[in-house]
Amino acid sequence: MITVEGLTRTYGGFTAVDDVSFVCRPGRVTGFLGPNGAGKTTTMRVLVGLTPPTRGRATIGGHLYRDLPNPGRHVGVLLDASAQHGGRTGREILTLGATAMGLPMSRVDEMLHLVSLTPDEASRRLRHFSLGMKQRLGIAHALLGDPQVLILDEPANGLDPAGIRWMRGLLKGYADRGGTVLLSSHLLHEVEQIADEMILIGHGRIVAQGDKKTLLESQRATRTATTTVVSLDNARLAEALRARGLQVTPGPDALAVACEAVEVGRVAAEHQVVLVDLRSVESGLEDLFLELTSTTQREGHRPGPPGYRPQGPPQGPPQGPPQGPPAYRPQPGAPR
Repeated sequence: MITVEGLTRTYGGFTAVDDVSFVCRPGRVTGFLGPNGAGKTTTMRVLVGLTPPTRGRATIGGHLYRDLPNPGRHVGVLLDASAQHGGRTGREILTLGATAMGLPMSRVDEMLHLVSLTPDEASRRLRHFSLGMKQRLGIAHALLGDPQVLILDEPANGLDPAGIRWMRGLLKGYADRGGTVLLSSHLLHEVEQIADEMILIGHGRIVAQGDKKTLLESQRATRTATTTVVSLDNARLAEALRARGLQVTPGPDALAVACEAVEVGRVAAEHQVVLVDLRSVESGLEDLFLELTSTTQREGHRPGPPGYRPQGPPQGPPQGPPQGPPAYRPQPGAPR
């Protein structure tokens, strides 16, 4: 089990992780979600003893990582798939790990087979690995000691769709056998499919946590229901809905109505308008994630520097011949 209590890490005046607390339980995959720079990797580095906390405590099985005897037999870690010597082969990297942990060399072949790295691929030097191959090797190294806990930072990076599906099945099977998985990612769709619990972090603080159902239900409780509807007479239906005091937004084919679908159906029945399509608009995990971390997103939320004026597209067609850079002067005889 992973336990994080009041964890804070500061760098001078910058707070990377701010009073973070959560628990990851055996038999479950916990997704750690947040934008780039939200504090996910810093939290994981504190967990595995690479970064000391400013305040708070992070333990694995009730122990600090540094106090674990032969930690690779208890905790499998993948923070950076490229953090190995580039001149070593994949097999050499796993062999060194097995030797350090006191494992039989047969474990190396088992892990290479598990992550589908062929003998030819395993004999290549790491610098010649693709990113996806590095990720597979990193997962093999994390699982080498048959640990009870896995801590993985963005393990799907570089994997193709088949590789992502393979990793999803691997981690789910690991958790089903009683393992504890902490998986960080910003690939929300992938985490949504595998995680039993989710922790959302932004600006170094936990903004929400729970299972998918709980998170989405909490969102619905604070949002106005929206229904889309298509009928044989959208204009008449829109007029009837507005007369009921409902907000209606016409679209090219459908109406968006700020209410539950049952209310739209009731109005349509009363006015004998035939409906072709009626459905509630459900917000997904991505909508919740973007809403809760909106102040940490780069796109659309950062003001420009003082004096900055955004430039719109040029108005009208360009006038006159194309102009070169200000300092450019065509030279006699230069090719045109």
